[in-house]
Amino acid sequence: MHTQPNNPLHGKTLQMILEALHEHYGWEGLAERIAIRCFTDEPSIKSSLTFLRKTPWARSKVEDLYCKTFH
Repeated sequence: MHTQPNNPLHGKTLQMILEALHEHYGWEGLAERIAIRCFTDEPSIKSSLTFLRKTPWARSKVEDLYCKTFH
């Protein structure tokens, strides 16, 4: 197995990232930082994961926020 010491997301699943951000900011805080509907209209981990897995630009924004917040 190859390690990726310069990749802060290595070993992190999208669900782990989203749960950490939700715990840190809450849905309102996420919606303020990333303006996507899955954080404003009846948000849930499940529905947000479904959207983010299908939408690369939104997933990228979430991953960027995670890196800025926790690294």
